[in-house]
Parts: sequence; structure tokens; C-alpha cells
Amino acid sequence: MSSTPDEEPQNAPQAASAGDDVLAGRRILIVEDDPFIAMALEDTLLDFGMSVAGIARNLREAERLARESVFDVALLDVNIGHDTIDPVAEAVAARGLPFVFTTGHGRAGLPEAYRDRAIVEKPFYVDEILRALREQLQGG
Repeated sequence: MSSTPDEEPQNAPQAASAGDDVLAGRRILIVEDDPFIAMALEDTLLDFGMSVAGIARNLREAERLARESVFDVALLDVNIGHDTIDPVAEAVAARGLPFVFTTGHGRAGLPEAYRDRAIVEKPFYVDEILRALREQLQGG
């Protein structure tokens, strides 16, 4: 049975874009202190072809991974417990790697030196995270 004209345009771009997705095969560092959010992000990003280089739930581990692990992009929660992400953002930026902040406090809560960086505000939708990561990996 043939598909309706409405179905073909919807299905064709999805199939084509899946193989061309800039996320596929990329390694991500996730810094998120909420274990449920971290697990959901990991599952989602794996579904989109990314691999997780590391997940940090505290500042010490985040700093170590930012300096030592191999990744292409980082997703950085601005507040890790009572600590702020500033030293981790500095370490990632020093390596010339892109990153996206997540926060529930808006742009004003970002480290001052990085207020122009990509941000996704909590609570966020998966599409917002994916769009921000794609933009960063494409040099946006």
C-alpha cells in the first residue's frame, strides 16, 4: 500500500538527518548533580548516537574530567550542590572545546566570563538540549 503524500515528506527527512546528525559519534561530558536528570540526559544522548565520556555529580570530579577526559562537547549545570561551575567552564574553555550551560537561574546566574555562551534553562525539553548541542558542535 502506498503512503499518503503527507507521510513521505515527514519520514524522508528523518531518515536522512539521522545519518547526518552532528551528534552521532560525538563524546559528551555531563556535569549534573541531580542523578535523575543525569541518567535521563545520558539515556537520551545515547539514543541520539552520542557516547558519554563521563558524568560528574560534584565539582571535584567535574574539574578532573574537564581536564583529563576526551570529549567533544560538555553540558554543564551551573550550580553543582553549593558550588558553581566556574572552574569547570574555565577548564573546558582552555581546551577550546564547546559547552552548553544548564540552569534554573537564567543568564544572570552564569559565570561572568561566559555569559555569552549557550544556555538551556531548567526545566528543559530534550529538543532544547539537542538543538543547543548541535549548534555548539557546528561552531554556532
